[in-house]
Amino acid sequence: MGRLTTHVLDTSRGRPGEGIRIEVYRLEGETRVHLKDVITNNDGRCDAPILEGDAFTAGEFELVFHAGDYLRRQGGDVAEPLFLDVIPLRFGVADGSQHYHVPLLLSLYSYSTYRGS
Repeated sequence: MGRLTTHVLDTSRGRPGEGIRIEVYRLEGETRVHLKDVITNNDGRCDAPILEGDAFTAGEFELVFHAGDYLRRQGGDVAEPLFLDVIPLRFGVADGSQHYHVPLLLSLYSYSTYRGS
């Protein structure tokens, strides 16, 4: 059964990104269809797959990470407006029967992602 998972790692602090809200969308042409919101746990992961089974099919998706709220909570020298606040990640799913793991590696001034396992 296919599924979509994620996690957030705060690479500048060397720890998971806890309490980050993620909006989940399916893209249908130019239309974004909101599917749900999830929050990362104390390990920077979601407690369950974001999407799985019949809810996870081939197509295009977007995860919108509300990283700015997390970065502000960390304190320190945070200039406003933040360089990174809301981070959208769009990606394609060719085979909904597979596991797609889409992590976010985050710091105050950079981020990266990849398809993990």
